[in-house]
Amino acid sequence: MKKCIIAACLASSFALPALAEVVVVVNPKAAESTLSKDQVAQFFLGKSTAMTPIDQPDNAPVRAEFYKKVADKDAAQAKALWSKLVFTGKATMPKEVADNAAVKAAVAGNPKAIGYIDKSAVDASVKVVLTP
Repeated sequence: MKKCIIAACLASSFALPALAEVVVVVNPKAAESTLSKDQVAQFFLGKSTAMTPIDQPDNAPVRAEFYKKVADKDAAQAKALWSKLVFTGKATMPKEVADNAAVKAAVAGNPKAIGYIDKSAVDASVKVVLTP
């Protein structure tokens, strides 16, 4: 019986999705060369307007990994925080784009934009400022 339970646990552990290896990116012309987790969290939690955050869809694994690693929040907690800020008129929600390619395009087109993508999607159109 114990062997079956152990085998089931081992089998299920292989079925778990791999966590995205997330990086934070900015426009290559941006002055920032590195940012701390706290600085990045400030932009994505509405506490600073110095940069324009670009978000990925709610269901994107990279989004969940980003908020977990950078802001110590799950994506639902971050969305609830933004909803409160928007409702009180203190901020507007980050622009949400479809995927890594759309984040790169948005960041490449705006020197004040900041976004996050899967590390495997990095190319010369963006500059990595944080690997949490």
